[in-house]
Amino acid sequence: MAKAIQIRMGGYGPATTGFSKSLKFIGDRLEKQFGDRIEVKYVWNIMDFGYRAEDILWLVEHGLLTLGYQSSSYLTDRVPELGFVDLPFLFSKNGTARAGVDGRLGTFLASKIEERVNYRILGWYENGFRQLSNKVRAVRSPNDLKGMRIRVLPSEVQARTFELLGAVPLRWDLTEAIAAIKAGTIDAQENPFANTVTYGVHKFHHYHSVTNHFYISRPIFLHRGAFEAWPKDLREAMREAVAASVTYQRGLAEEEDIASRKAIVDQGCEIADLSAEELSAFSKAVQPLWGDAQKMYGKEMFAMVPKG
Repeated sequence: MAKAIQIRMGGYGPATTGFSKSLKFIGDRLEKQFGDRIEVKYVWNIMDFGYRAEDILWLVEHGLLTLGYQSSSYLTDRVPELGFVDLPFLFSKNGTARAGVDGRLGTFLASKIEERVNYRILGWYENGFRQLSNKVRAVRSPNDLKGMRIRVLPSEVQARTFELLGAVPLRWDLTEAIAAIKAGTIDAQENPFANTVTYGVHKFHHYHSVTNHFYISRPIFLHRGAFEAWPKDLREAMREAVAASVTYQRGLAEEEDIASRKAIVDQGCEIADLSAEELSAFSKAVQPLWGDAQKMYGKEMFAMVPKG
């Protein structure tokens, strides 16, 4: 009997998160289809074992894990084109953003990642729209952010965004950010509500603002050598399983957003729902970045963004 093919999947959140459940969704589907031809293992949260969140990138690239996910911003230094989807207010709603990453834009970005990293990209999970939280004061305008030390993802575009908004951006890994928030050594962070609750930030930050300033996706990547060595039927089944898990994960993300917002309120925190006029002040403040982006990325990439 042939030795079972090992499939090791990992992430950086508890087993209860939508991302972890979506990995299990993939594994369950493949096990049902292939039985003892495969052996599936999970590492739900690599941070539990002393790794940083960003380490998922090299763990998969070098084959210690077979499959993982990570916010695309973590790859912008190696794949500059990914900085495009870090632009503030690029997408106005979930449907438009999903159409972009599922369409020409996502295909183009996946090809650029695969040119530079030893991955096979099979889809995009939704990390979603990001909101602000802080321990200092309510934020309803860029002026309210003035001088705040805020953790951002390791992206030059995101750092520049918050410089233009008057804050002091810190390009930190999630591991560093969680420690600094608990220690009170930084003022603010930005994340989807689900992440804010998953990592317990709402226990330290009283003020939350619905700004929807970035929409971030998490590519689902496999170690290319392992994937390409599989028999054709397993490769095709993995593609199908990942595609189905994307739909599943996005549904969970919608539920998590509602539940997390309630958890923040139940914690006694304030959530500021900004008006269209208030949001326009944020958009106007970052316009210099958009001017630079037109020159950097060109008309072709902007044409890949669906209308709406």
